[in-house]
Amino acid sequence: MLGIIRVLTHSDQHFVEEHGRLIHQEYGINSISRAIPDQHKGIFDDASEALAVPKIVALGQQLEADGCNALFLSCAADPGLAVLRDAVSIPVISAGSASASIARMLKRPVAVMGIGAAAPAPFRQLLGESVRYARPEGVLNTTDLLSAEGRASALACADTLYREGIEVIAFSCTGFSTIALGDSIRQQLGKVAVDAVSAAGLFISQLAPQSAR
Repeated sequence: MLGIIRVLTHSDQHFVEEHGRLIHQEYGINSISRAIPDQHKGIFDDASEALAVPKIVALGQQLEADGCNALFLSCAADPGLAVLRDAVSIPVISAGSASASIARMLKRPVAVMGIGAAAPAPFRQLLGESVRYARPEGVLNTTDLLSAEGRASALACADTLYREGIEVIAFSCTGFSTIALGDSIRQQLGKVAVDAVSAAGLFISQLAPQSAR
């Protein structure tokens, strides 16, 4: 069983399980999803990340104790990834490094799109410190993406990047997965985007195939 760590606190378990459903639809991997407490706007800056890391580690340890044999840290900033890996004995895949790795392998002009002030560390490390970065207008945290305005702003931001000559956009926020932005880009713009949840699912299916049982 794959344990999924969500970093956006939400009272609706159906919402919490959304990334697990996406991974199951694409890769047939079964999962259990839990969210860290008291992060109702998720992780969107250094302060919110610092608050989240101890909660992420504690939840990862609990999921391992509950029988999970792999973990997915569903946040593209990879918050506390090294600490979490040291704290558990099972494989840990994180959304940010997975998305950046796929984008790097494509070897096409790439940009990163997210909700923070700059591209998260795993993207800068894998794609270069000078990688083009953009944030949708009016979007400051994950919950902003859940509105009609947020969805429209995200698609408009992507369109602008493609018009600049970018060929691949790597998502540095898993909220784009929640709103199916990658599908909208493919269907409405006919372009390539790397979805962070889907990218992580690919690595999980290859590195921890036993999690599908």
